[in-house]
Amino acid sequence: MIEMHDVWKTYPDGTNAIRGINLKVDSNEFVYVVGPSGAGKSTFMKMIYREEKPTKGTIFVNGFNLGKLKARKIPYVRRNIGVIFQDFRLLPKLTVAENVAFALEVIEAPKRLIKRRTLEVLELVRLREKADSFPNQLSGGEQQRVAIARAIVNNPAVIIADEPTGNLDPDTSWEIMKLLDEINYRGSTIIMATHNKEIVNTRRRRVIAIEKGQIARDQQRGEYGYED
Repeated sequence: MIEMHDVWKTYPDGTNAIRGINLKVDSNEFVYVVGPSGAGKSTFMKMIYREEKPTKGTIFVNGFNLGKLKARKIPYVRRNIGVIFQDFRLLPKLTVAENVAFALEVIEAPKRLIKRRTLEVLELVRLREKADSFPNQLSGGEQQRVAIARAIVNNPAVIIADEPTGNLDPDTSWEIMKLLDEINYRGSTIIMATHNKEIVNTRRRRVIAIEKGQIARDQQRGEYGYED
């Protein structure tokens, strides 16, 4: 599913954000990525969906070598990767349904499929009754659920969740985690970067800790391991 072999990321100023990472994530895993701020977690996540390109080494996602991927092929790879951001990134002038449908429209899916899948995923995230609402009419938790619906509408094999509970209160954070668990149960591999110690320690999954651009820990049923 996801493999990294001696992956480095060096920025033009000489900073080594990622240094020699080797990793394999199997299909249907749920993995937490933890570590101090500035450790390289965001760069690590961005390389999986090809927002960043490795300076050295190889990254395979769903059989594609991302380092050798031509620019015109990137959108095709991303169809199988859903991304959930901390700040939601919804389009403010589009309704809930239009925000979700947009992910299908950009790949020119048939209109009938767009309508059906949009309603299906809004039902899954329990927001079908908000289909005609605009983002500014929703709570933070509802906006994040719209963002999740948009990320999964293409039935992606991989979900990248970058601090998906970072802007949410504790109760809403647990609701989002239950939803992500359900999506994982339905077959998607989930890679989630988080600073939420309670979530990691309560919902014990594989934990990859990144420190100074390297993997410091890789544990099944691991713990958060930091005092933030």
